[in-house]
Amino acid sequence: MVPESLISYSGHDDRVVPRFLGEHDHVWMRALLDEFARFVGRPQRELDERLREPLPCESPSGKRALAIQVLRRLSGQQRRAAVPPPSARAALFGEAARASAARETVLANVAARLGTTVVSLEDSLFADLPSERLVVPIEASVSPTQLALRANLALAQAFISRAAAVAVEVEGNARALVRHAKLRGLLCTVTPRSDPGSARLEISGPLALFRHTLVYGRALGELLPLLARCLRFRLRAVCVLPGRRVTLELGSADPIFPALETRLYDSLVEERFARDFRRAAPDWDVIREPEPIAAGGTLVFPDFALQHRQHPGRRWLLEIVGFWTPGYLTRKLAQYRAAGLPNLILCIDEQRNCADGDLPDKALVVRYKRRVDAAAVHRLLLDRASS
Repeated sequence: MVPESLISYSGHDDRVVPRFLGEHDHVWMRALLDEFARFVGRPQRELDERLREPLPCESPSGKRALAIQVLRRLSGQQRRAAVPPPSARAALFGEAARASAARETVLANVAARLGTTVVSLEDSLFADLPSERLVVPIEASVSPTQLALRANLALAQAFISRAAAVAVEVEGNARALVRHAKLRGLLCTVTPRSDPGSARLEISGPLALFRHTLVYGRALGELLPLLARCLRFRLRAVCVLPGRRVTLELGSADPIFPALETRLYDSLVEERFARDFRRAAPDWDVIREPEPIAAGGTLVFPDFALQHRQHPGRRWLLEIVGFWTPGYLTRKLAQYRAAGLPNLILCIDEQRNCADGDLPDKALVVRYKRRVDAAAVHRLLLDRASS
């Protein structure tokens, strides 16, 4: 997550415009990429020391710091240790405490006992410190254009992670956005628009919650690369910056890095439930992402439909809820009731509620921690069928 010190913007009154990187920054970004490549295989501290010096061409300090942070996430580090560092330290310091020999003798004795050389032993002593880890190549070939897009995405996500409320109007790929919002437990209301495939999403920001703001802010920020894959979008967010409450607007023309193709299951919780339920209930079909349902002027998107193979009338909708407040669950149930759908199961993550209070009355609920109990869901369906 980008720290507040790297959030750069312009504007006046309460409107802000992020200072995105563009083609005019490509020259110094190429020089920065060359520096990272030059220090591959060398300790991180050497690269850090070099990056505190100016680049061979002029570069804005704020933008450069943002690009460096993005590159550090992409490049990673590796350890170089012939002996596990804690073992090397324990053996060497223990020998030094017991013996009165010279430093070189102590090193040679310990190296021989551990089956390595003195040089390798010294290299191993503090190899677990971040500054001593080796710089590794960036995972994929990153050009200045790609680096700019990734840095712009990180900057936009920094704004969104400090939002109180977010509204998005999208055309195309709306279902993928709603799917992500549901999978990541975002408090989201969806309203259909006149154009097919278009929708308006209103999402509570992390600063509207009582806790879990960092985790929730990251989940909200993950929407942005999905927006880049939409035909058109317009986002408006009310963000809280130090001493200011500002409005951020982003649109289809803004240069942010697009998401990769989404997988069938973006959530391990959902993937496990689908697999576990098919095993626990072989007579039931698990339908992934059934059609959205119109409910009182909004759209609801259940995660699954569970339908008995021999008795198709026994069909239940199931939704897995991450972050929640009692008010959010009350509205969710009201939407399903407005659609005339009484057969609904909510699987509630009891560790991620963000406000105190009881669940709504008459809610059919299965609580879970990390993993939904598919057998418990199956027993609930059998009990309802026999009642």
